[in-house]
Amino acid sequence: MHDKTLSELAAALTAGEFTSRELTEHQLARIARLDGELNSFITVTAEQALAAADAADAARARGEAGPLTGLPLAIKDLFCTEGVLTTAGSKMLANFVSPYDATVVEKLKAAGTVSLGKVNLDEFAMGSSNENSAFGPVKNPWDTSAVPGGSSGGSAAAVAAGLVPAAMGTDTGGSIRQPAAFCGITGLKPTYGRVSRWGIIAYASSLDQAGPMARTAEDCALLLNAIAGPDPKDSTSVARGVPDYTEELGAPLSGLKIGLPVEYFGDGLDPEVEAAVREAVRVYESLGATVREVSLPHTHYAIPAYYVIAPAEASSNLSRYDGVRFGHRCKAPSDLIDLYKRSRAEGFGEEVQRRILIGTHTLSEGFFDAYYKKAQQVRRLIRQDFLDAFEEVDVLMGPASPTPAFDLGAKKDPVSMYLQDIYTIAVNLAGIPGISVPAGFVGKRPVGLQILGTHFAEARLLNVAHRFQQATDWHLRRPALAEETT
Repeated sequence: MHDKTLSELAAALTAGEFTSRELTEHQLARIARLDGELNSFITVTAEQALAAADAADAARARGEAGPLTGLPLAIKDLFCTEGVLTTAGSKMLANFVSPYDATVVEKLKAAGTVSLGKVNLDEFAMGSSNENSAFGPVKNPWDTSAVPGGSSGGSAAAVAAGLVPAAMGTDTGGSIRQPAAFCGITGLKPTYGRVSRWGIIAYASSLDQAGPMARTAEDCALLLNAIAGPDPKDSTSVARGVPDYTEELGAPLSGLKIGLPVEYFGDGLDPEVEAAVREAVRVYESLGATVREVSLPHTHYAIPAYYVIAPAEASSNLSRYDGVRFGHRCKAPSDLIDLYKRSRAEGFGEEVQRRILIGTHTLSEGFFDAYYKKAQQVRRLIRQDFLDAFEEVDVLMGPASPTPAFDLGAKKDPVSMYLQDIYTIAVNLAGIPGISVPAGFVGKRPVGLQILGTHFAEARLLNVAHRFQQATDWHLRRPALAEETT
């Protein structure tokens, strides 16, 4: 069962090859047997999963099954989930049980999915390797000496290893696309505002976006159908109808205009990653697409602009964790100030503290105009670069990351870690959608092709990704660990 995609599992459930309970028991057994090596799950919700599977089987028996009824998945531990530990990968929330569901979780439950639990991540989604988690690093199923990427590393590793057929992630600067690339799966970051952020523990509110991670673009389309749409509880969600993202998956690509940003193929790009990406582009040419170079001239400002804006928003969002209302509280404080200081110093990890301090500094009097306001002006220029490019081409293509997955512990310097997101961060600053699809290997470590579109072009991106997956088999390849049977 674990070797099937989400859409294949849906067909098998419809055909009565097995029940949702049998599928859920199978996946729970794999998690119990294999996740000790990967550390992708923080909390496994076996009892709730089996109850949801039984409810799905009953709905199917009544003829009330939808496209996702009875299908198992995992939820990044950044989504509030009623009655379940919701930690954000942090000691600060190590004892927090959410009293409500995030809108995305609510919609997935309404669609009949079966959540097997909450998966690991960089603390408060701040990281590119999943090494910042208070619950320990996640290992890459392709090579357990390598990172799975971050911050949605647990989601990517669990899908790649066949522990779940799909998972929910979030993407603030590449946190869906980069781990998808490192783990050889498909990951979609929708347009900002396409999916509700309500109930997602906030990192940077103008950048965060939830999205699906699965083995194929077809599976991501199925999941996006369920989670997309406006939400009255989220003022940043866009009041725009949701198309059926599976409808146009098979549309031909003849006449598709692809742009290759020259800035994405320069210094710092691993030559073997570049070769894999250019080979993928040749596949598109064989499918009838035309290719041309384009320029995104402000790309090199993306990382400095992001690391002013995101930490500024984080310092504001994380001020609520003060040891008073919920979360970690220090023992025997001498007064209120001592309570604040020690609770935050003990509860937040090093990288989170670093970003809070950077953000607080850039928002302080005398620095706001020089840093935060200037970064927002640069953000507008970056957005315009993309809008100008999409006047000439339909989609942009390039690497999702400059290198394949790196070794655990290899990047001690924060700046070298930040540079891993050079091709993904600008996408969040502009608010446009992006998808990473498997496109080859460097040794035994996967390479991701990133495909970008203009605002609300998710259907086009999914179509372009799907046609590539029909013409190649990179998405079908699985790590040896995933081939193990129970």
